[in-house]
Amino acid sequence: MVWVVQIGCGQKKAKHLTKPEVGHFRAQGVPLKRKLREFPVTEDALLPLGTSLGVRHFVPGQYVDVTGITMGKGFQGGMKRHGFKGGPASHGASLSHRSIGSTGQRDAPEVFKGKKMPGRMGGKQRTVKNVWIYKIDPVRNLIWVKGQVPGAEGNFVFIKDAVYRKHEISLLPFPTYFRGEGTEDTLEPLVADLGDVDPFMLGD
Repeated sequence: MVWVVQIGCGQKKAKHLTKPEVGHFRAQGVPLKRKLREFPVTEDALLPLGTSLGVRHFVPGQYVDVTGITMGKGFQGGMKRHGFKGGPASHGASLSHRSIGSTGQRDAPEVFKGKKMPGRMGGKQRTVKNVWIYKIDPVRNLIWVKGQVPGAEGNFVFIKDAVYRKHEISLLPFPTYFRGEGTEDTLEPLVADLGDVDPFMLGD
């Protein structure tokens, strides 16, 4: 059996949601959310309804997978969209310097489905894997990562534990971070351990 946890973020008015979405939120007694996403979990990682998740769910030094909608670049040619070489710049070439060349062959006079051709570029969901978390700020609920994050500034991204690079499971809060009774959360940012060797200092 597959268990999933639905996580919502942001706020949205009822008139901007479909009736099934409004009914789903109201049936659970939670505010209307702008984004809703499901994450597969194990049965022992199911969280109570209404649990708030923050950046303390992750730890510095952990690897995560980041999913988002890439920046749309509009209609682009084969050289920009697929990295084609293009035609020659001289030696008789005229008006075909950036063309894609042949689109088929002689025996089957057709263009096969999936042929790389000019078209709309970007605006698709992509996942950047194995992104390293450098620092988290619990006060401002911010995460610093080393690597690329898909999407334009201000877009929503979905972060989950890396699939191919596992962190030490004993160091991760399970099922998520809960503040202990009688303790206070730290107000200082948490930074990953970089070791004793300064990578910017060159040895003799």
